[in-house]
Amino acid sequence: MFQVRIHGRGGQGAVTAAELLSVAAFLEGKHAQAFPSFGPERSGAPVVAFCRIDAQPIRLHEPVIEPDTVVVQDATLLHSVDVFQGLSPRGFLLLNSGRSLGDLGLSDVVARLPARHARAVDATAVARQCLGKPLPNAALLGGVAALTGAVGLDAVVQAIVARFRGQAGEGNAAAARAAYDLVMGGAPC
Repeated sequence: MFQVRIHGRGGQGAVTAAELLSVAAFLEGKHAQAFPSFGPERSGAPVVAFCRIDAQPIRLHEPVIEPDTVVVQDATLLHSVDVFQGLSPRGFLLLNSGRSLGDLGLSDVVARLPARHARAVDATAVARQCLGKPLPNAALLGGVAALTGAVGLDAVVQAIVARFRGQAGEGNAAAARAAYDLVMGGAPC
């Protein structure tokens, strides 16, 4: 089973990202589930969302404690939430930032993971360019597809355009493709 934990802030689309990731997995014939963990939070408060993907039916319904992938939508969470808690030693890290992981003081985290399993991508800038709004979730899904291979880019794009119609769907799909390309061919962090 492949487990993903997404850390974000209310309004950034962490819950939607987990749902779209599960839809993308479903489109590829896999079993998937997505769910959030938050209380009566307000916009900007820390939020966590989870996604599980497997070839078999998923019977677990508790939060993801030992993720295979951690996605961090807002680098300011690094100072207030233990986003790396339980991250598998073979896991993946995708962080939304225009700064390198080293510049963010995460060299020790990167060193604990296999080569090319940790990336920073400025998903907010990609979203602004492609969508006209600073909503990083779709771009990060493209990054997850590139970094982990858990789902394919085509399935991610299909899930996005099914959820968001018209320009919103096109812009979010373009952001996912752009981030995918950055993670696949961009300079290492």
